Amino acid sequence: MNIIDILDNQTRTAFSFEILPPIKGAGIQPLLDTVERLSEFDPKYINITTHRSEYVYRPQDNGSYLREKVYRRPGTIAVAAALQHRFNIPTVPHLLCSGFTQADTEQILLDLQFLGIDNLLVLRGDKAPDARNFKAEEGGLAHALELQDQVNLFNDGCFYNGENMPSAPKSTFHFGVACYPEKHEEAPNLDQDLYWLKKKVEHGASYAVTQLFYDNQKYFDFVEKAREAGITIPIIPGIKPLTKRGQLTALPKIFNIDIPQDLVQSVMACTDDKAVAQAGVEWSVQQCRELMEHEVPSIHFYSMGRADDVYNVAKEIY
Repeated sequence: MNIIDILDNQTRTAFSFEILPPIKGAGIQPLLDTVERLSEFDPKYINITTHRSEYVYRPQDNGSYLREKVYRRPGTIAVAAALQHRFNIPTVPHLLCSGFTQADTEQILLDLQFLGIDNLLVLRGDKAPDARNFKAEEGGLAHALELQDQVNLFNDGCFYNGENMPSAPKSTFHFGVACYPEKHEEAPNLDQDLYWLKKKVEHGASYAVTQLFYDNQKYFDFVEKAREAGITIPIIPGIKPLTKRGQLTALPKIFNIDIPQDLVQSVMACTDDKAVAQAGVEWSVQQCRELMEHEVPSIHFYSMGRADDVYNVAKEIY
């Protein structure tokens, strides 16, 4: 069942969350434990992040360095399949431009189709860690819109090079996209950001999930401006409980967001990160209650390896 059908069949705000594949070489059991624990709140879908490759330089015996391509968190497809099979909860793997070629993407789509996974979150992705600006892989794509078009082409029974498939796909992929209540860091202004979101809708996006935020009014204002711009798809708020004092400076830099002064003062009054995590949970609980009062279709939690904090929020509101 695609995400829109799931949301349309809800009588209350749905619960969903995002998880990271394990570090290369680590087992899947901690992820299974996380999903088992959060299953208490009847999650309607689970997002699985995808991580681009990185280049590392390994010293050689002759004093030179070997440039090697590595994946620190491989296994998105396998994790998505394992969780969907084990828990019978739809999984939504992320599909990226960043670090992937069109051929890579096509192989991913074929594998997902074989596994019966037909929900995606289509994203450009972040720039390489050592790059100043985003740059597509050779043979890859530079924009989420182009990636959406590749998915659409696949749904129409064509490979990315224009060749027809031997037989038409028996099922098609449905996908959501990202949006930014406080605008994407590369956007000149929010209006231009909404222009591109509308383009994503025109290219097949059926819903959008927001970047994390801590000020609900910015979400409400964003949704209002989106509706005025003719964007009618569900806009799902993304929430991440704040857990450490250092996030007061790290999160605004990483995600181009503001943190409300009331939350800043609450965190600054804490004596340790345990107290910060509690303050973060309390803030997120109030955020979620207000969002639910406004009848948002779903609340999507970014766990980022902190399932305990998501659990502590969810138990108060679900």
